[in-house]
Amino acid sequence: MTFEIISALAIFTLVSSLTPGPNNIMLMASGMNYGVVRSVPHMLGIGIGFPMMVLLVGLGVSQIFEVIPYSYTSLKILCAIYLVYLAWQIATAAPADLDIAHTTDNGKPLTFLQAASFQWVNPKAWTMALTAISLYTPPERPFYSIVTVVLAFMLSATVSTSFWTVLGQQIRRLIGDPYKLRIFNIACAVLLVTSLLPILS
Repeated sequence: MTFEIISALAIFTLVSSLTPGPNNIMLMASGMNYGVVRSVPHMLGIGIGFPMMVLLVGLGVSQIFEVIPYSYTSLKILCAIYLVYLAWQIATAAPADLDIAHTTDNGKPLTFLQAASFQWVNPKAWTMALTAISLYTPPERPFYSIVTVVLAFMLSATVSTSFWTVLGQQIRRLIGDPYKLRIFNIACAVLLVTSLLPILS
């Protein structure tokens, strides 16, 4: 890869990782409800799970859409169902004790495996992975290019997961009112459902 391509890849991965989407909305809600420390497995699940998804997509997993008819439509339906379920979990979550350093066990954030598995039904993740692989993996050195894309997403994920989780925790500290926190949870749930619109259109 040339310096220009690597620079463009870095900008693409950082911007696409930081912009709002299902992962970032859920991380913000997790940071608000459970704090950064309890959200670390969720953050790692995204930070490792998504780049591994990009790697497998680059190695040809996405070709299953061409081999098996209606597989992409089935994925979209599964994604929609799961996102609605997660939105309901967020909307009905009871925020833990307002002192984040002494949170009670009112609900649990996503585990590492749950967050990593979610990438496969995340519409934004599929868009990012397919776009990056198609734009930044020239046929001359495909494997080297795929690994470079994966590393770029790992670095970007470190920034984006940290930013959105800390943002959620800071919002919690600013609000400091259980009723307002409940409204915030509902707003996050609505945003999560709204993220379905591009894949359902």
